[in-house]
Amino acid sequence: MLGRSANAIFWMFRYLERAENLARLIDTGFRMALTRDHLTAEEEWRSVIETAGMRHAYQTQNGTYAGIQVWNYILRDRHNPNSIRSLIGQVRANARSARNSITTEVWEAVNESYLHLTDLLNRPVTQSGLADAINAVKRESTQVRGAMDGSMLRNDIYNFARIGAFLERADNTSRILDVKYYVLLPSLSYVGSSLDNVQWETILRSLGAERAYRWLNAGQLDARGIADFLILDGRFPRSLRFCYAQMRANLHELALQYGGELRSHEVMRNADLKLQDRDIDLVIDMGLHEFLSDFISTNNEIAHAIQTDYRFTD
Repeated sequence: MLGRSANAIFWMFRYLERAENLARLIDTGFRMALTRDHLTAEEEWRSVIETAGMRHAYQTQNGTYAGIQVWNYILRDRHNPNSIRSLIGQVRANARSARNSITTEVWEAVNESYLHLTDLLNRPVTQSGLADAINAVKRESTQVRGAMDGSMLRNDIYNFARIGAFLERADNTSRILDVKYYVLLPSLSYVGSSLDNVQWETILRSLGAERAYRWLNAGQLDARGIADFLILDGRFPRSLRFCYAQMRANLHELALQYGGELRSHEVMRNADLKLQDRDIDLVIDMGLHEFLSDFISTNNEIAHAIQTDYRFTD
């Protein structure tokens, strides 16, 4: 596969995953804000902007963190290059660039998703329409992934798509966890308090993990257990360990298809083995922020190595 086609497939699924992650984040912020007074609700929306990595850009355009301003900025603002509307446009542009590498089913799913979501997000989203907008983003991304899983050969195209999706998902999970102690909690004195537990529940909701976690833990919310679940539990499809196991498997398939391993395979293998060797006590002893900062840095290194090895700029 030409490097530019591999790049298009890789980023097509990164952007698709990012759009869904943002929709989940908005949904969580909205649910939490409904239970707060006006001032505290604005703090919840501020944390959503922080987690999305949009604080500086948002503040240049907006003076407050009113919910309707925040969710419209993330969903559809024309001046926000990382809005969901912009990301869906990038998904379609990359799909078009790699049109000869994907099936008709995948292209149609992408194109229909783009048309539907663009039409939906052409108008400001009100509170009464927010749930429909969020559900539409999640539903459309699921349909594109379903078309990929159901119609594509398990070849290099499929593997680049999967690597892009899981790389983005791992980045999202790690950043949400990292924001926990530096944005969501106003003070380290709140650790272990009822507010602390509410914020951990926020993290579970934003990752679609609350039901799975409660089912495995008899409904008990425990900061250590939640961190363990989201970092090291290989059964949960948004955990760091699950994402890395999938990426390593897909890179292994690429090595077989291209006739050998490259530097990215070594970087990925070392990162996966390092994660497997950790238990939550080691993570906590190291410091959650320090662990996650190292993980995010390694994740970026893996992405760069893949792009270099497979000549994404060709």
